[in-house]
Amino acid sequence: MTEKFKSYFEKAVGNVREEGRYRVFQDIRRKRGQFPKATWYPDDISEREVTVWCSNDYLGMGQNECVIEAVKSAVDATGTGSGGTRNISGTTHYHVQLERELAGLHHKNAALVFTSGYVANEATLSVMSKILPGLVIFSDEMNHASMIAGIRNARCEKHIFKHNNLKDLEAKLQAIPLAVPKLIVFESVYSMDADIAPVEGICDLAEKYNALTYIDEVHAVGMYGPRGGGVCEARGLMDRISVIQGTLAKAYGMIGGYVAADAVIIDAVRSMASGFIFTTSIPPSTAAGALRSVKILKISPEIRRRHQERTAALKARFRTAGYPFIDGETHIVPLIIGDPVECKTMSDRLIEDFSLYVQPINFPTVPRGTERLRFTPSPFHTDAMMDELMAALNVVWAEFEPRCHNVI
Repeated sequence: MTEKFKSYFEKAVGNVREEGRYRVFQDIRRKRGQFPKATWYPDDISEREVTVWCSNDYLGMGQNECVIEAVKSAVDATGTGSGGTRNISGTTHYHVQLERELAGLHHKNAALVFTSGYVANEATLSVMSKILPGLVIFSDEMNHASMIAGIRNARCEKHIFKHNNLKDLEAKLQAIPLAVPKLIVFESVYSMDADIAPVEGICDLAEKYNALTYIDEVHAVGMYGPRGGGVCEARGLMDRISVIQGTLAKAYGMIGGYVAADAVIIDAVRSMASGFIFTTSIPPSTAAGALRSVKILKISPEIRRRHQERTAALKARFRTAGYPFIDGETHIVPLIIGDPVECKTMSDRLIEDFSLYVQPINFPTVPRGTERLRFTPSPFHTDAMMDELMAALNVVWAEFEPRCHNVI
């Protein structure tokens, strides 16, 4: 690489640093059977035990002994990699079983597993305009980057509606002729603002204006509903959603994403989506672990109840302390800092001085001026851990409060 080209890369990274949003990945190793404890490696010669407060393994299923055993058994039976794309030797019986289980979870007659939730969204949404000529997409302004990428790659007419705003959505739907194919794209749980979409209202509008619906339930599957089917199951709306997208990487503790829908929709996506066709499939062991995790959470509502109780306990502590957090109806607890440098510095103080790991969330994940520490309490965070966290926060907050913007 010439010095001229190298300078462009250095300038790009330098700009990110100057804005205070340069990302540092904490080097940790989780401890089997001790979630949410982990070993932190601050440098090449030292290590320290920390408590993780920001994991998306919301229910600790990545540490579940039955899930671990399913993964190990599949490795013993089949080896490691899948061997290819789904078309070229990469479809194993574990993949077939997992897709059947996911379809049943969402009361659909088919499902399709991808290598990640991001790929599931991007690949599925990008191919919709090829399937539906003249398609118009309506997208919530707070949708995930993967959904935005998929809609952009669809190269069709699109309209962005205000976040969770049914009036704005209806006004935009009204402007399009009834016979034109339409797709409303939204999330159930918005992971940075801890709010839930008005799913029923969106379904009502979809039926009124002849539109299909596409919901991202990645932060809800496994977490809500009597069997972990997500917000749609909890609210009895699964039959009113055209396409349900989910992940295996959060509540289920594995990796991978999927869509569930009518068999003809799944067949069309399977046949046309490049992100599916040309990607090596998830390993059989991953599919086996995910299959076991989905089955366990289908019959384990007590884990969800414990999780909600722990979330409520942390929120109560934040409320009593007067911290500016988003007091939403979900399991996510964002503490608003409002400045990227201060957010990163507070995160550093918590892990370096108190062995508490919570990652700073900055732009472009959230809008500038709304930087935050995003807490995700699990069923395994004890009262003692919460007391330890509050004691540390009280110290750190006192140092930064005069400069914090406290924007919610």
